[in-house]
This record gives sequence, C-alpha cells and structure tokens, in this order.
Amino acid sequence: MYVITGGAGFIGSNIAWGLENKGLGPLVIVDRNGGEKWRNLEKREISATIEPENLFAFLDDNADAVTAVIHMGAISATTETDAGLIKRNNFDLSCQIWNWCAANRVRLIYASSAATYGDGSKGFDDDPSTNALRKLQPLNLYGRSKHLFDRKILRNLGDANSQPPQWAGLKFFNVYGPHEVHKDRMSSVVSQVYPRARAGDAAVLFKSHHPDYADGGQLRDFIWVGDCVDIVLWLLDNPTVNGLFNCGTGKARSFADLASAVYRALGREPMITFVDTPLDIRDKYQYFTEAKMERLRRAGYDKPMTELEDGVAQYVNGYLDTSDPYR
Repeated sequence: MYVITGGAGFIGSNIAWGLENKGLGPLVIVDRNGGEKWRNLEKREISATIEPENLFAFLDDNADAVTAVIHMGAISATTETDAGLIKRNNFDLSCQIWNWCAANRVRLIYASSAATYGDGSKGFDDDPSTNALRKLQPLNLYGRSKHLFDRKILRNLGDANSQPPQWAGLKFFNVYGPHEVHKDRMSSVVSQVYPRARAGDAAVLFKSHHPDYADGGQLRDFIWVGDCVDIVLWLLDNPTVNGLFNCGTGKARSFADLASAVYRALGREPMITFVDTPLDIRDKYQYFTEAKMERLRRAGYDKPMTELEDGVAQYVNGYLDTSDPYR
C-alpha cells in the first residue's frame, strides 16, 4: 500500500499515475475532498481516500500493509501569510508523519522545496550538513516551513530506529506538467501562457526589477513533472538510498525561453509583453535558481533530465492542447 498525502494535487496525482503505471498499489489518497483538483485522479484505481484529520487513525489501522508514505501535502502558496496555518500544515504534520514512519518501520519520501534556498546567494547545493543548512535564508513562509523541517530531521538523525528505514526529501525546483490547473496563480508559466498562445495573443511575463536581469531574462530551473515522478519511482526501487536531494535539471533557463517554447509547440512565433511584478511578491522573488544535481547522481540516479523544449512540447501537445488534459 502506498499512501500519498496531497495525492489529488499537482505532483501527488502525477506520482499516483506513475505508481499505477508501474503496477504498484494499492493507492491511498490523503487530501481534502471536493474541488477541481480531484479530476486529477479520475483515471486512477484508488483504494481509499482519507481526509487529513483521519490520516493517523487510518495509518494505525493499516500499519502492516503500508509500504511507503509519499508526503506531498502542504500549503504551497508562496504568498500565504498565515504563519500558524503554514506551521501546522507544513511542519507539525510532517514531523508527525516522520515519527509514525520511524516507529512503524515504513519508508518515507517527502517534498521539500527549492524555496528553501531563498535568493540563491548561498548557492543551490543540497548539502545536508548543519552548517550548510544554517546559512540558507528562505524568502517566504512556505520556504521557511520546508527548511525548518529539513533542518529538524537532519539535526536529529540518530540511531536507525529514530528514522524511517528509508527516507528522502526532494527539493523540487520549478515543476511544470499536467494536473496543475487548480493551482491558478501558482500554476506554472506554461499553464498560464498556453491559453494566450492558443488564442494568438501575447504572453504576459513579469518585468525584471533587478539590474542584472532583462525583462523575461529571470532564470529558473524548470523541471518536467515526469522527471520528478521518475526520481520518486527510482527511490522506491532503491530502498538503501537516503538523504536530502535537489530535484531539478541542473540547467537554468529564462522565462522568455519557457514562454517561447509554448508558442513553438503550437507552431507559432513567440509574442511576449511584460508587466510589473506584483508588489506582494516583488521583494521575495527568486531571479535565479539552478539545482546542483551531483548528490542525486552520486546516489545512482542516471536517467537524463528532459530538455525544456521537449517537456513543454509534451505538456502542450499531449495535454493542454487536447480535449482531455488529464493522465
């Protein structure tokens, strides 16, 4: 049995697809019922759906059957300002899941985030040492909550019985792919540019408010969600691999590149206009991210990452520009 928290969400529902596609199950989804995101699971064979408040009662009743908990559930909006809400959902719950998995000898894969790196001035090295983690300064509450949990578990690793038999934290960079429509403003630029490109209108990107970056020249490490799924499946195939790992491509690309790829996937010439970055995120904006991927490679993951143009073409032509955008 594979228990996926946040399983109706973007990355979680893609992991559910990957597990089912590989013949793994049963699948148990932990998420709040209702809403557009549940369409992400319409094609899955789901064993059970659990409200988050009932998670631990379910786990206790089924402890002997659980192979792994894949913890993707979180408040992921980088604009959320309720610190107590984020702490309860992103930190406290993660600690409880870690403790349950350790006590019941169940494997755990959880979502960290590239938001833990802040403005990038301290680099993007997934060095798990206390000294390295202490230097990072996330820019928003979401990033801080993820960083707080990373630091807690790495600071308190002790004997084998105090941690799950396998654990891995994945620092997801800028993920794009199917099943993100429900994220609205927090969905990827690909998702937001596509309807304008299809209509023959210009894409709208944020201007740069940094002297070192041109408008549209802000750089991010954009990763196809299928690569994220492959990494999770590889970890499940390699139960002796533990640690905190970046989940990116290792190659920064510009937002202009990303938007242009959407137009070209549709056979059109790119058209891009620019607007001011909203004030509520302007001072907390990452102008550059690029994952260092050596740690994951040294652990044995050797599958090539999808090139940006190839991933965008898969997303646009295989999902967004079809009558059925769901896996």
